[in-house]
Amino acid sequence: MAQRMSIKISDSVVDCCGPLSESALSEVEADDMAQIFAALSDPVRLRMLSLIAAEAEVCSCALEEPLAKSQPTVSHHTRILCEAGLIVGEKRGRWMWWRVVPERLKVVSRILSN
Repeated sequence: MAQRMSIKISDSVVDCCGPLSESALSEVEADDMAQIFAALSDPVRLRMLSLIAAEAEVCSCALEEPLAKSQPTVSHHTRILCEAGLIVGEKRGRWMWWRVVPERLKVVSRILSN
Protein backbone atom coordinates (compact mmCIF):
# COMPACT_ATOMS: atom_id res chain seq x y z
CA MET A 1 0.00 0.00 0.00
CA ALA A 2 1.31 3.46 -0.89
CA GLN A 3 2.41 5.63 1.97
CA ARG A 4 1.25 9.23 2.23
CA MET A 5 3.70 11.88 3.38
CA SER A 6 2.77 15.06 5.23
CA ILE A 7 4.64 18.28 5.70
CA LYS A 8 3.97 21.03 8.19
CA ILE A 9 3.56 24.55 6.88
CA SER A 10 2.98 27.09 9.67
CA ASP A 11 0.26 25.63 11.85
CA SER A 12 -1.32 23.40 9.24
CA VAL A 13 -0.36 20.02 7.85
CA VAL A 14 -0.42 19.59 4.08
CA ASP A 15 -0.62 16.14 2.48
CA CYS A 16 1.67 15.56 -0.44
CA CYS A 17 3.04 12.66 -2.41
CA GLY A 18 -0.17 10.68 -2.22
CA PRO A 19 -0.53 7.49 -4.23
CA LEU A 20 -0.78 7.92 -8.00
CA SER A 21 -3.26 5.09 -8.27
CA GLU A 22 -5.06 2.54 -6.16
CA SER A 23 -2.56 -0.18 -7.01
CA ALA A 24 0.86 -0.55 -8.57
CA LEU A 25 1.00 -0.78 -12.35
CA SER A 26 1.75 -4.08 -13.99
CA GLU A 27 4.59 -4.19 -16.50
CA VAL A 28 2.06 -4.34 -19.37
CA GLU A 29 0.11 -1.34 -18.02
CA ALA A 30 3.31 0.66 -17.56
CA ASP A 31 4.42 -0.13 -21.12
CA ASP A 32 1.00 0.87 -22.46
CA MET A 33 0.98 4.17 -20.55
CA ALA A 34 4.54 4.93 -21.60
CA GLN A 35 3.56 4.48 -25.26
CA ILE A 36 0.59 6.84 -24.80
CA PHE A 37 2.71 9.47 -23.06
CA ALA A 38 5.47 9.16 -25.69
CA ALA A 39 2.90 9.71 -28.43
CA LEU A 40 1.50 12.75 -26.63
CA SER A 41 4.91 14.21 -25.79
CA ASP A 42 5.20 15.98 -29.15
CA PRO A 43 3.36 19.32 -29.62
CA VAL A 44 2.50 18.49 -33.24
CA ARG A 45 0.86 15.22 -32.20
CA LEU A 46 -1.04 16.94 -29.39
CA ARG A 47 -2.41 19.49 -31.86
CA MET A 48 -3.14 16.74 -34.38
CA LEU A 49 -5.07 14.70 -31.80
CA SER A 50 -7.07 17.78 -30.81
CA LEU A 51 -7.91 18.52 -34.46
CA ILE A 52 -9.08 14.95 -35.02
CA ALA A 53 -11.00 14.87 -31.74
CA ALA A 54 -12.82 18.09 -32.66
CA GLU A 55 -14.37 16.36 -35.70
CA ALA A 56 -16.00 12.99 -36.25
CA GLU A 57 -13.37 12.16 -38.87
CA VAL A 58 -10.50 14.05 -40.47
CA CYS A 59 -8.74 13.35 -43.74
CA SER A 60 -4.94 13.37 -43.63
CA CYS A 61 -4.99 16.03 -46.33
CA ALA A 62 -6.96 18.33 -44.00
CA LEU A 63 -4.22 18.12 -41.35
CA GLU A 64 -1.40 19.49 -43.50
CA GLU A 65 -2.46 23.15 -43.54
CA PRO A 66 -3.42 23.72 -39.87
CA LEU A 67 -0.27 21.93 -38.72
CA ALA A 68 1.91 23.54 -41.42
CA LYS A 69 3.44 20.12 -42.08
CA SER A 70 4.03 18.12 -45.25
CA GLN A 71 2.14 14.93 -46.05
CA PRO A 72 5.08 12.67 -45.07
CA THR A 73 5.34 14.45 -41.70
CA VAL A 74 1.58 14.13 -41.12
CA SER A 75 1.85 10.41 -41.96
CA HIS A 76 4.72 9.99 -39.50
CA HIS A 77 2.77 11.59 -36.65
CA THR A 78 -0.51 9.81 -37.40
CA ARG A 79 1.39 6.49 -37.42
CA ILE A 80 2.69 7.17 -33.90
CA LEU A 81 -0.76 8.18 -32.61
CA CYS A 82 -2.23 5.08 -34.27
CA GLU A 83 0.39 2.75 -32.77
CA ALA A 84 -0.47 4.18 -29.33
CA GLY A 85 -4.11 3.30 -30.02
CA LEU A 86 -5.26 6.92 -29.79
CA ILE A 87 -6.57 7.13 -33.36
CA VAL A 88 -7.68 4.68 -36.05
CA GLY A 89 -7.64 5.20 -39.79
CA GLU A 90 -9.54 4.04 -42.80
CA LYS A 91 -8.11 4.30 -46.30
CA ARG A 92 -10.51 5.85 -48.81
CA GLY A 93 -9.04 6.23 -52.26
CA ARG A 94 -5.55 7.63 -51.77
CA TRP A 95 -6.26 9.34 -48.42
CA MET A 96 -6.51 8.11 -44.84
CA TRP A 97 -9.43 9.27 -42.72
CA TRP A 98 -8.72 9.40 -38.99
CA ARG A 99 -10.92 9.32 -35.90
CA VAL A 100 -10.12 9.12 -32.21
CA VAL A 101 -10.59 5.98 -30.15
CA PRO A 102 -12.84 7.17 -27.29
CA GLU A 103 -11.87 4.29 -25.00
CA ARG A 104 -8.18 5.26 -25.23
CA LEU A 105 -8.98 8.90 -24.47
CA LYS A 106 -10.82 7.66 -21.38
CA VAL A 107 -7.66 5.80 -20.33
CA VAL A 108 -5.64 9.02 -20.72
CA SER A 109 -8.27 10.94 -18.74
CA ARG A 110 -8.26 8.33 -15.97
CA ILE A 111 -4.47 8.38 -15.78
CA LEU A 112 -4.35 12.16 -15.51
CA SER A 113 -7.20 12.42 -13.00
CA ASN A 114 -5.61 10.07 -10.43
